[in-house]
Amino acid sequence: MAVVTDKTYYRELGRRIAERRKALGITQVQLAEQLGIAQQTMAPYEGGTLRVAVALLPPLARSLDLSFEELVDSEDKPTLGRGKRGPAPKIKQQLEQIEALPKAKQRAIAQVLDSMLGQDGADGP
Repeated sequence: MAVVTDKTYYRELGRRIAERRKALGITQVQLAEQLGIAQQTMAPYEGGTLRVAVALLPPLARSLDLSFEELVDSEDKPTLGRGKRGPAPKIKQQLEQIEALPKAKQRAIAQVLDSMLGQDGADGP
């Protein structure tokens, strides 16, 4: 795996933000307004010349209809901004919601899924 420098990472992050924003048909001005920042700040974020504030990443991901991981993880970049359709994004959101539940509820959901998928719930193959 190649080593990614901060400069390269922020340039790639900015590119992913711009691609996704354009794919959603949102202008820089509209996205900046949603985030409560100036468009003059949004432009350098997308250009990778200004680091995105950490506190801004979760609302930015929500505004771009992405999970936090999709936004910040450079491994996901081939799929971003390609207009994903179908159940996969919905299932991903549901998994994130399930992860936030108490362990007892997670186990109950896992049992239902195991029965629906025809598995016995045993660990391993």
